[in-house]
Amino acid sequence: MSEEQHSVAAAETDVKIASSPKWATTLRALRHRNFQLFFSGQMISLTGTWMQSVAQAWLVYRLTNSALLLGSVGFASQIPVFLVAPLGGITSDRTNRQRLIIATQISSMILAGILAWLTLTGRVEVWHIFVLAALLGVVNAFDIPGRQSFLIDMVGREDLMNAIALNSSMFNGARVIGPAVAGILVARIGEGWCFAANALSYIAVIIGLLMMNVQSPARSTEHSPLEDIVEGFRWVNQTRIIRMLLLLIGLVSLVGMPYTVLMPVFADKILHGGARGLGILMGATGVGALFGALTLAAKTGVKGLGRWVAITCASLGISLVCFSFSTSFWLSAALLLPAGYSMMLQMACSNTLIQTMVPDQLRGRVMSLYSMMFMGMAPFGAFFGGALAQHAGAPITVAAGGVACILGAIWFGRALPDLRIEARRLIIAQGLAGGEPEQELNAQPVEEAGASN
Repeated sequence: MSEEQHSVAAAETDVKIASSPKWATTLRALRHRNFQLFFSGQMISLTGTWMQSVAQAWLVYRLTNSALLLGSVGFASQIPVFLVAPLGGITSDRTNRQRLIIATQISSMILAGILAWLTLTGRVEVWHIFVLAALLGVVNAFDIPGRQSFLIDMVGREDLMNAIALNSSMFNGARVIGPAVAGILVARIGEGWCFAANALSYIAVIIGLLMMNVQSPARSTEHSPLEDIVEGFRWVNQTRIIRMLLLLIGLVSLVGMPYTVLMPVFADKILHGGARGLGILMGATGVGALFGALTLAAKTGVKGLGRWVAITCASLGISLVCFSFSTSFWLSAALLLPAGYSMMLQMACSNTLIQTMVPDQLRGRVMSLYSMMFMGMAPFGAFFGGALAQHAGAPITVAAGGVACILGAIWFGRALPDLRIEARRLIIAQGLAGGEPEQELNAQPVEEAGASN
């Protein structure tokens, strides 16, 4: 399709969206059957995943009573994403993404089943949890870039932004339900049944994937895998807007996300809520994050998303600083609502901007770098956050992370006016805006030229 045809199609789509009811606009990606299957299966599976995440954290804390080991398990589960994600990205760009995701979901189901068996039979030890967490991290290194790249195969370019937002909504809807259920189950019947429920939940998403009819053929290439990986790194390094978005995501993952790893410490030692309290606190974060994702889903264009990234990063930092000083359980739970809202909206807006600007042939590799920053930096944050909390305390650790997020938001916000020009050029190049890039840029001031950011 030519650039002119892309522009006409985009304009027709905008007219249809503008005349649709608000709920239809928010859910427009669900008009695609493939995405319906993906959405329903993932909702069940991700609920189980969040149940396992909370139950695993509580199991480690119950066995060790150590904030350091809590951080270390988080490190073991996510460091493989940082190390292996480039291989996952090139695999996503070279293979059938549908088959890749089916393989990762089956692998995740097997690992959850093993952990359930070890826990229910009383054989589980801390080293078992470390090994299984690391193996799941390797699976995620292939799953995350594959799944993110698969969205455009399911819904096409015109509904990609909405699919990203609904995918985030689904993730955080499960984040609300899973921890709440896990808190109840852990308190009453133990962690093992949460792991077993997670293993069974993968059946839904695997069935949904098998029922899809998606055109996602293997992609041929003339270069070696190493050359293709280097090409992805080089393109990101030369594209300032993408590079700065990824660096800000990495900063938040490094210094902002450790508050979730330290949540058992807050729930038990500071707020005295126990396992049930942990579920409520994690659920509050999820409620905020769900509203953040729905906020993006209701949006019909990428205009203003760059400004949203800066604002939400700052509001996350402020929320974390306030949370760190709270000793009231319900006040702490309330403060986690804006924290979850801000973190999810920043990540989802960044994801949308990146996917809008990246060429299709580089999508898997660039999303692997997104995975490295989003999840790959988190283990370093979990490890150092756990170590700092062991010596200085969890509140000081979370407060320091909040201050760092505020400084990161200021840094990105100051650079934003210059970044908008490059962002618009990339968006036009991908056929998501009308006009010739140079004419558009020269005809408009910087502020207007950056409207798509």
